[in-house]
Amino acid sequence: MATHQRRDTASSHSSSSLYLCIVFLLAISSTFPTPTLSAISPRSRCNPADKRVLLQIKKSINNPHHFHSWNSTLPCCDWDYVLCNDYTHRVVQLNFYGIQTHFQIPAAIGELPYLRFLNFAGLPNLTGTIPYSFTKLQNLESLIIRRTTLSCPIPDFLGQLKNLRQLILSYNQLSGHIPASLGYLNKLALLDLRWNKLNGNIPDSFGSFNFDDGMGFMLDLSHNQLAGEIPKSMGALNFTSIDLSHNKLVGDASVLFRENTAARSIYLYNNRLDFDLTKVWFPRNINYLDLSHNRIHGSIPNQVIELDLQSMDLSYNRLCGKIPFGGNVQQLGAKSFAHNQCLCGPPLPTKCK
Repeated sequence: MATHQRRDTASSHSSSSLYLCIVFLLAISSTFPTPTLSAISPRSRCNPADKRVLLQIKKSINNPHHFHSWNSTLPCCDWDYVLCNDYTHRVVQLNFYGIQTHFQIPAAIGELPYLRFLNFAGLPNLTGTIPYSFTKLQNLESLIIRRTTLSCPIPDFLGQLKNLRQLILSYNQLSGHIPASLGYLNKLALLDLRWNKLNGNIPDSFGSFNFDDGMGFMLDLSHNQLAGEIPKSMGALNFTSIDLSHNKLVGDASVLFRENTAARSIYLYNNRLDFDLTKVWFPRNINYLDLSHNRIHGSIPNQVIELDLQSMDLSYNRLCGKIPFGGNVQQLGAKSFAHNQCLCGPPLPTKCK
């Protein structure tokens, strides 16, 4: 148990570092000049239409303590949680965090047509649903709803936000199936739905993600209740990181393994996957691999000695044969190969006959 706790922490830290980097890059990048806040702002730095919408949002949330700066006598571009573009004075970012009061996501947010970055994070009393008015946010590039008590299904209409580059809905209580429409968000670089209560199958449309800017695509569906097989269509994904761990997935996952991909981390542990590892070609650049606690059979390919593996865990499977000797395989330790059917050779104490 302690080993898996450390593994989950390492996986979470690795994924978090990657997506926080993207969050930062997306927040500062723009098709128009980068918005910044000034310590002293002229009263003119506030679009009247946006200001009216923000005051509606304030009324909806009804928390004077956290929104004391949202004063109608002050320019809205200087308000807490708000960032405007310096040239257009339109609201381009809303960043809500640490608000303790009970509230629902205000539908009025959909009336901010230039919004590009929207973040609801660390809001333990956020309830309700994601408003349909979000479909009006056609300039939105980043939507984050993270660490809340939101328990609704993921709405299908999020697939209408064609400029989304990252969608992070992790550490909530979201339920129901994953909408197939998300697979057609062609600009999406990061989809993070981990730690929810999602069920059903992974949509076939997830093989359609084709974002490629040299960084690759990142997908995290871990710690849910997803079942069924991994869609064969996902064999076409050029991903950097994929985490499907802690679900109820079955069958063949070899579709995710191709030698000439950008993949650096693959986490599939704690599922019911059953396939022949002998026939798998590992991505050349992979650094982190965890296939433990499945029903994987066959032998470990000799190719592993050519890889720069920082960690690999194949324990609790049905693997057999001699562990390839060389590279940094033996340095991974016996725990990485323990509890298999008939593996032998270093670093295991079992000698091969």
